Amino acid sequence: MEEEKKEPVAGEPQASADETVTTDEEENAENGGQHGKHPEKSLKKELKKAQEENVALSAQIDELTDKYKRMLAEYDNFRKRTQKERDGIYTDAYGDLLKQILPVKDSLEMAMIYADDSQLSKGVTMTLDKFNEILGRLGVEQFGEKGEPFNPELHNAVLHTEDETLGENVIAEVMLKGYKKGDKVLRFAMVKVAN
Repeated sequence: MEEEKKEPVAGEPQASADETVTTDEEENAENGGQHGKHPEKSLKKELKKAQEENVALSAQIDELTDKYKRMLAEYDNFRKRTQKERDGIYTDAYGDLLKQILPVKDSLEMAMIYADDSQLSKGVTMTLDKFNEILGRLGVEQFGEKGEPFNPELHNAVLHTEDETLGENVIAEVMLKGYKKGDKVLRFAMVKVAN
């Protein structure tokens, strides 16, 4: 029987009789079962690349964390500032209203100087008592009494007198009482200061 000669197929590698075609598996086996010429270098490159990515991501996380903390602090400051402004607006409006009402109380107190036993005087007394009660509930304090030491932060000295019976810088007379709510002075007391 004659051996048939095979015709070469286009695209197929042709090997001579003494040549052998090595496959990838055979080449891999020859290299000790490892891919590439230097597997350690390849792993080191991958490790170095992963470390560089890790450093970059850590830096990005630190930057974003810093931005977040700054934004949180700015928001907290904004919230506190707006709350303080809101309280200030309320306190100012509150104070302005009380300043408008205080002259009515002054008039009632002046009327009490000339009070007698009449029904009208009793009505003025009751009105003044109610006025004082409401101011007390609102937290408004009255200050400026005869004999108190003069305090320029609370009192407005409009007159000066020499009086040996009173000490130095003592209120000799109160022309107009002062009022405050908490630390805020609504109206300074107008006083005459002795010595």
